[in-house]
Amino acid sequence: MQHPNAVLTPASRRRLVELVEDRGLTFRAAAAALGVGVATAHAWVVRWRAAAPAERASGQCLRDRSSRPHRCPRQMSALEQARIILARRRSGWGPRLLAGELGGHHSSVWKVLHRHGFSRPERPARERAHRYEWPCPGDLLHMDTKRYARFERPGHALTGVRDRTRAEKVARWGYQYAHAIVDDHSRLAYVELHDDERAATVTAFTERALRWFAARGIRARRLMTDGAWAYTKNHSLRALLDRRGVRHLVTRPYRPQTNGKVERFHQTMAREWAYGMLYRSHRHRQRALRYWLGHYNERRPHSALGAQAPISRVRNLCEQDN
Repeated sequence: MQHPNAVLTPASRRRLVELVEDRGLTFRAAAAALGVGVATAHAWVVRWRAAAPAERASGQCLRDRSSRPHRCPRQMSALEQARIILARRRSGWGPRLLAGELGGHHSSVWKVLHRHGFSRPERPARERAHRYEWPCPGDLLHMDTKRYARFERPGHALTGVRDRTRAEKVARWGYQYAHAIVDDHSRLAYVELHDDERAATVTAFTERALRWFAARGIRARRLMTDGAWAYTKNHSLRALLDRRGVRHLVTRPYRPQTNGKVERFHQTMAREWAYGMLYRSHRHRQRALRYWLGHYNERRPHSALGAQAPISRVRNLCEQDN
């Protein structure tokens, strides 16, 4: 491969050959004209003279050649290489384990795996993304919970300071649970922080969230959650949704992508609110939530909404488009 800053490109080499062959310059004079060494000029002219007419016409003789040797007498035989590849496919082991089983040095085994494209395990093919969006606000609400650790001073992840006292090491401050509901169409979000994620807490939070959405003209028709027992075995939540005529949808096990909008919202909230600023304690972080959430709903541009804030889709409800 030609070095990007090489003095002699194929065109410059052709110019060097012409200075010697056509204009009769000495190797030293031609080398000085192009700013290269005499040995370099001699090597390219000799290669030109030894080339066949076809190689001269195509310029192949003036291109870089592979530095790989013509013979590798100490290279593993094809049979030994095949044994290594078969063992890799069978066991999935790395070079060190394969070298211990088959003999030889692990670096030699790695070279064989690298040469045949088996130095790294094949990544499974990514599933094609299935994107969807319900047509009107309230058609589908996504609900999920994320926990955040309590703290009395900023941690080492943000400050780099690890000098905790013994009292801080043995303290058990516990967690706060961020319960969130996100509207599928508008991405409008409602969040509360609680000390647990039990059934009674989930039901009370859901009732307040439905009232909050209703105050903004959004009537909930469906609510999607994962299979947590606080959602699926919660009789009070089921009674609440039945009274309000809200259908409860549950995602398949190990399929968080189905509830991806609230999962993505939790990522954004963690990056921008929870870990994006330095708080003196979890209480300061909690007080900042209402301001960040107001910014997210009313001013923060959302890429999926054409750089508009979520509230922009609530002000034009489907029933009010006439």
